[in-house]
Order: sequence, then C-alpha cells, then structure tokens
Amino acid sequence: MAAKNQQTQKPNKRKQFSSTKTDKDGSKSKKPKLLSSTPSSANPSNKLLKKPFNSSKPKREHPTHSKFKKSESGSDNRELTKRERRIQAKELAEARKKKRKPHYTLEQELASLWEKMRRRNIAKEDRSKLITEALQKMKGKIPEIAGSHVSSRVLQTCVKYCSQTERDAVFSELQPHLLTLSCNAYAVHLVKKMFDAASKKQLAGVISSLRGHVASLLRHMVGSVVIEHAYQLGNASQKQELLMELYSTELHLFKDLASIKESRLIDIISKLDLQKSSVLRHMSSVIQPILEKGILDHSMIHRVLIEYLDIADKSSAADIIQQLSGPLLVRMIHTREGSKIGMLCVKHGSAKERKKIIKGMKGHISKIAHDQCGCMVLVGIFSMVDDTKLITKIIIRELQTTLKELALDKSARRLLLQLLHPNYSRYLNTDGLVSLNLTVPSLSSKNESEIKSKKLSRDEESSKEAAKRDIPEENLDEESTKEVATTDSDMEATESGKSDTPEENLNSAEGGKKDPSLRRRELLVNSGLAENLIDVCIENAEELLTSNFGKEVIFEVAKGGSDGILHPTLDEKLNNLHEAIAELAAKPKSDESEEEHVLENFHSSRTIRKLILDCPAFASTLWKKSLEGKCQLWAQGHSSKVVFAFLESSDSEVRKVAKEELQPLVDDGTLKIPETKQSANEN
Repeated sequence: MAAKNQQTQKPNKRKQFSSTKTDKDGSKSKKPKLLSSTPSSANPSNKLLKKPFNSSKPKREHPTHSKFKKSESGSDNRELTKRERRIQAKELAEARKKKRKPHYTLEQELASLWEKMRRRNIAKEDRSKLITEALQKMKGKIPEIAGSHVSSRVLQTCVKYCSQTERDAVFSELQPHLLTLSCNAYAVHLVKKMFDAASKKQLAGVISSLRGHVASLLRHMVGSVVIEHAYQLGNASQKQELLMELYSTELHLFKDLASIKESRLIDIISKLDLQKSSVLRHMSSVIQPILEKGILDHSMIHRVLIEYLDIADKSSAADIIQQLSGPLLVRMIHTREGSKIGMLCVKHGSAKERKKIIKGMKGHISKIAHDQCGCMVLVGIFSMVDDTKLITKIIIRELQTTLKELALDKSARRLLLQLLHPNYSRYLNTDGLVSLNLTVPSLSSKNESEIKSKKLSRDEESSKEAAKRDIPEENLDEESTKEVATTDSDMEATESGKSDTPEENLNSAEGGKKDPSLRRRELLVNSGLAENLIDVCIENAEELLTSNFGKEVIFEVAKGGSDGILHPTLDEKLNNLHEAIAELAAKPKSDESEEEHVLENFHSSRTIRKLILDCPAFASTLWKKSLEGKCQLWAQGHSSKVVFAFLESSDSEVRKVAKEELQPLVDDGTLKIPETKQSANEN
C-alpha cells in the first residue's frame, strides 16, 4: 500500500509548482503553494519563474554561426546562403592544408599535369613535355614530396615514361633517402618502380646500401616489400648478400665473410667454423618478430625458415612448426620454399596441428589447387594425413564442384593424378617427388634409428664373415668402419634425393600410419570423388582427350587407376566411359569439318593408343563400335598408330580379333609399322 501511495503522489509533486491540486472530494490540498498565481512586482526574481518547468530551452547558437557574421559594412547582420557557406568552408580547408603541407600548391599543380600525362591517347612528344615540366617543378624537392599520395603517383608516371638521363637524376636524388622512403606507405611504390628501372650498377648500389638494415626492414610491414623486391631482382650473389645478414652476427658485421660461394647455411657454418648455437640464437631473434607480426608472404623469409629448420634442434624446430600450423601457412605456400615448409609442417606436425592446417585452407582450396607450388601441399596432405573424413569434408567437397577445371589445369590435375596413380614420375616432376620426402633432420627419428640399426647389423655381419674367413680382430675394426661409412653415404644420397633405387620405390611419402592403399581408396572411391570424376569425363570426353593436360586424367580414369583401384566398384561407370570414347571415334571422317577427328588429333590419338595397349576391355569396345571393317580409312597419319596398337596389345584376344583385318593391310604396305617398332624388330 505504501508503494502505491508513493506512485500516486509523484505526479502531484511535479505539478504543484504551477498550480494548486484539488483532492478527489473537491477540497483544496493542504500542501503549501510554492508559486503564486500572479507575479509579484516586489520580487523581480520571480520573472524568471514565469515559464513552466517543462518548456524546452531555445537552442544556443555557436558564435561562429553565419547569422553572427557581420556584413561588409559592419553595421547590420545577414545570414549567408548555402553556396556562400560552402565556398567559405572550402577556403578555410584550403588555408588549413596550406599551413599543414608546405608543398600543397606544388602538389595541386602536379596533379593537374598528371591528369594530362597519364592519358592513353596522348602523343609521346606531348607527354615528354609534360613530364619535363613536372620534373623541373619537383627538382630538389623529390624526397620531401615522394611520401604524398598525389606526388608519389606523379613521380611513378614520370619514372615510367621519362628519358634515361631524367630517370638517373631522380634516382640520384632519391638514393640517400632510400631507407626512409622504403617505410612509407605511398613512397614504397615509387621505390619499387625505381628498382625496376635501375641499371645493373644502380641495383648493386641499392642492395649494398640496404646492408645492415635487412632484418629491421623485414620486420616492417611496408619495408619488407622493398627487401623482397630487391631480393627478386638481384642475382645469386646479391641474394646471398641479403641473406647473410640474417644468418649470423659475424656475417652481418664483416662483409668479407659474406662473399663465399656456398649457398646452404650448413656449408657456410662448416667452412667459416661458426658456432651453431650463436647462429641459431641470432636467427631466432630475427625470425620470431616476423612470425609474431605475420609477415610471411615473402620468398626471402621462406628461404630463411628452410635454412633454420635444417640446423634447428628438436624443440626449436617443433616450435616453428607449431607457430606456422594454421591459417598463416596459406600465405606461404605460393613459393617453392614456402610449399616445402608446408609439406614439412604436414609431415612433422601432430594430428591437432594437421587439423589446423587443413581447416585454415577452407575457402581457399580451389586457388591453392591451381597454384604451381601450392598444389604440392595438397598432394602431401593426400599422401600423409590419415584423417580422411576431415580431408573429404573440407578439401574434396570443394574440389568436386570444379572437377572439369581441375582436370584441364596444368597444376591442379596433379591432385587427381596423385590419387589415381600416386608418386608417378610422369605426373610429378623430380623436384616435387623429392619435396614429398623432405624431412627436418632433428625431428626425423627414423633416420637416426635406421643408421644405428644398420651399424649394428653391419657389425654382426662383418663379425660372422670374419669368423668364416679367419680375419684377425685388428683388421675387423677397419672393415666395419668402411662398411659403416658406405652406409652413411647411402643415407646421405637418399636424403638428397639421389639414389640408384627405382623412383616409385623411393618416392613413397612418410608421415601417416594408415596403409597408403586404404587411405587412397577412402579419399578416391568412398568419398564419391571417383564417381563424379567419371561423370565429368563422360560429359567432356572429347575436350579432355584433345587437351594437353586433360588427356592424362581421362587415360588414368578409363584405365581404372593404378592397381585397378576403381575396379570392381565402378565397372559399370567405366564401361559407359569406354562407350563414350568409342562413339567419338566412330564419327565419320570428313575433310570439310573444321574440328579435328579424335583419331587424327595429336593428343587424343596417342591417348587412345595407350588405352588400347593397357586396357583390353576398352580395346574390345573400341574395335566393335568404331574400327571393325573401317581400318583401311584410318591406316594413314596419326590414326595409323591407333590401328596398329591392336597388333601390339599384350592381350591375346585383342590381337586375335584385329589380326584378321589388319594383317593384309600390313602385308600390302597400307598400314606401315612405326619406325621405332621396325628398328626394334630388326635389332
């Protein structure tokens, strides 16, 4: 009840200032009146209380408002129009800019010249006159105005189109201020343009002037772009000069030490007799700030990280891999060294770190697959990661939407070919196969255990042989050391990628515990990728057969993959693909059509020939539907190799079916034996 009384009394208290309040029964309230109904002349302060309490206050005008401005006569006031206020505000802004920017007037003049000189339809003579005029106005002030977003664009256009003497003058004026300009967000573009236009002598001078500042610039978001650009433009010795500063304090201080021929850090340490611990300490102090800031787009940093992982101890290498495992890795794998780092992270990372790497690629899979270096990281994931469900969910689902583009792309087709025919030297180049077997020395326990076990086994074998041959114990030690030395040399050859063993046995990627054939079946067949890929091959059979890159994908699919991985699950789909190719080959031969027949096309004829030799099921389908009774038409040109392949087939039934029709053509010389086969038969 008390609360209700308080609620009812609150509005009465507010209104009692202006009038007396009557109760419900009509009697006046006993509360005293604070305001009289009529103003008192005796108290002048009551005049201020005339207005009701709730009335809104008038808006106070700022003294700078236009109504307070005096007119030109200074006697009466008038309000300015909108146009006049706009002009007045613009004049004030211009005045402020002139005070703040000492070269504001010059920049305005240069901007007007730039609008004329950057046109595409302007004559060369007119442009050169405008450039000369602009350079004359900027002479002596170039370093001061190069940091402006307007002037830097004008200078870039001038450097691009000016004469060599004018360019040299600009270069000489900018060179003393190169380090300052390299850290400016606008001037950095001018510096890069100057590097591109510099002569060999000027570029060498610029790279030598960067000495001592490489590490500090690499830690700067803008300055790192300049260092990377200089690194890309320099020759091998100049690149080495920039890298040496990041390896060791001694190489940073003494220029003579840096001028050695060895490029690998391990060789430099052994030749100069540097302390490995001090080199690691110095490199850690350089690398850690770069990793913390996330400046990982540059190939120079990737090279430094590769060299660091080669000499790092177990804990340091594991720490670097842990920091890189995630979305940061996506920004590195576009370079050759960056893709190697990506594969090392996949190989030596834990299951949790591998999961982070794959999840960090989500949404970028298609772009990575089409990249020449990035696709190798995906190949490594297919070859090493056991979590096939995660790979199917994130990588394969995104790839399935663009299977045709993947099959026709030079780089992206490697992903499909790695699943269809893994670690085949025809599809992966030597560098790619070696990079799949790269390891971090401190993290690869396998190498150490193998060396120890081989040494023990060699000792046991040598002792047995010595007992058989009655070799004295003194000579036994010498022989065992010789054998151990050969073992070590074999291990070194294997690590460097050079060995006498066949390529397919050597290049089996490590890193996963699951059986490679089971992992491959789960990724290719169980995920539904193979079924969709066969459908794409059926729909685009002609385009894939006549393509330089797509022909290899359709060949492996039609063959059923290596080890017959697509059989017998997808036999029905494969028969449909064989029939689709046979229908293309069954089209009539016509000289009038612009499109080349699949049997006469260079790429498709060789692909069909290989299928006849390697896939008897396809050969019998092609013979029945396309070539039976028509071999004489195709006995010349590229198509003759397709026809003759039936006689070369390893399957006796295929040879038997075709021999009856083909042998007379060979005897009368209509169907000629290929030169390579003819010379082989003669030998």
